[in-house]
Amino acid sequence: MALNWAIKIILSLLFCMVSVSQGRQTISNSTFKLRAVNLGGWLVTEGWIKPSLFDGIPNKDLLDGTGLQFKSVTTKKYLCAESGGGTIIVANRTSASGWETFKLWRINENTFHFRVFNQQFVGLSMKENQIKVVAISNITTISDKFHIVRNSNDSNRVRIKASNGFYLQAKTEELVTADYAEENTTWGDDDPSVFLIRISGKLEGEFQVTNGYGPIRAPQVMRDHWKTFIVEKDFEFISEKGLNAVRIPVGWWIANDPRPPRPYVGGSLTMLDKAFSWAEKYGLKVIIDLHAGPGSQNGFEHSSSRDGSIEWGKTDANIHQTVDVIDFLTARYAKSPSLHAVELLNEPLSPSVKLETLTKYYKEAYKAIRRHSSTVYVIFSNRLGNIDARELFPLANGLNGIVIDVHYYNLFSSTFDNMTPQQNIDYIFTNRTSDLSYVTTSNGPLTFVGEWVAEWQVKGATKEEYQKFGKAQLEVYNEATFGWAYWTLKNINNHWSLEWMINNGYIKL
Repeated sequence: MALNWAIKIILSLLFCMVSVSQGRQTISNSTFKLRAVNLGGWLVTEGWIKPSLFDGIPNKDLLDGTGLQFKSVTTKKYLCAESGGGTIIVANRTSASGWETFKLWRINENTFHFRVFNQQFVGLSMKENQIKVVAISNITTISDKFHIVRNSNDSNRVRIKASNGFYLQAKTEELVTADYAEENTTWGDDDPSVFLIRISGKLEGEFQVTNGYGPIRAPQVMRDHWKTFIVEKDFEFISEKGLNAVRIPVGWWIANDPRPPRPYVGGSLTMLDKAFSWAEKYGLKVIIDLHAGPGSQNGFEHSSSRDGSIEWGKTDANIHQTVDVIDFLTARYAKSPSLHAVELLNEPLSPSVKLETLTKYYKEAYKAIRRHSSTVYVIFSNRLGNIDARELFPLANGLNGIVIDVHYYNLFSSTFDNMTPQQNIDYIFTNRTSDLSYVTTSNGPLTFVGEWVAEWQVKGATKEEYQKFGKAQLEVYNEATFGWAYWTLKNINNHWSLEWMINNGYIKL
């Protein structure tokens, strides 16, 4: 058995011998392409993949980034950060949208900062002999901590205690103050300190789970998850089913292991070490995918955004920090025969992340990788949004071993809302074929469909229809010159789990 695995590794290495021509790295044996699976939800948390990971968090519906809308029971109107922030808080809106939504920054299970639309924090200000509630500071201060007290009989009926020891009250539609002293309440509709809350959006990523459990409980919870969610047998399964690689999402904090900045906890680097060991044992290639950059490059939970804001790339220091992460990871694994590629940043979002900013980072990160390896592939993820899929071609020209990563889902767009199964399948053969052909050129970078899934917005589809949908995507994405990777290996949602899809006959590789 050991000899067989050794032979597999040797053959894999031979397959990956490369020649460089016109800025494009090509594989000497054209039949070798990555048939990979993503290990999503493992070293970078995504709550929808494994919701039970959050079950032990007190007040788990009030995590970082949760949007709360407060309706005064006396004015019957919503609290609002006037002009989106920069001035007072009022209680005069009949409906709630962006200005009426307050994003939570969780301090503990009951205490929070509130961040408004323009990213100021809610605080207190003495004006006209009254303690008014305002949103004017861009940084957190002692005065902007608020304690949410929930009615034991109705958790959506709350009072908000300010840092001065008094409760917020809606005195009028135009005046919200922090001077209500009465501790006891009947929670009736005549109490100006009582508000009804409505949740408008939430995040369940690495920041939320670690900060939610707190510094005492989070380390054990996360380490238990890492040790059990992906194990050696999964790598054996991947190899046996005809796949040859794994794409492993990691977060920027892994470079600070074993003592990353709070709220993150140490231990993910040890698991990545194990992943490489397992990959080497079973002859698999590894793509290290920087899925979460410092500050979040897209505002989603899978990039560990605290509240949906996008701070990545705003400063040179931030870019340098990200390059340091790539440098650290490449240096650590460059000598492993399984390290096949490093993806510099997953799904940066346009227009928040500017092309010139991304280009600057990609150039520096590429140099960092080449200091440690001349053969590891470097993957540039295209930006999300309405962009030209070839916008990174000028950067890729002249660089060696560059791969462009594109993600294709028949989801997340109204385009697919009313499509039948056959229309979805036709879309793969027509539109996706065209999309992939456009980004795949004879003298350009290699192409990689780094994420796809055999799931759609069709309700009540049959097993046979799912099989045809998956088969169509395999046929089309096999034309990608670098290969493809299914999202993801394990998921509570069956069709998103390649393990489940294979075991139940929905996909045949």
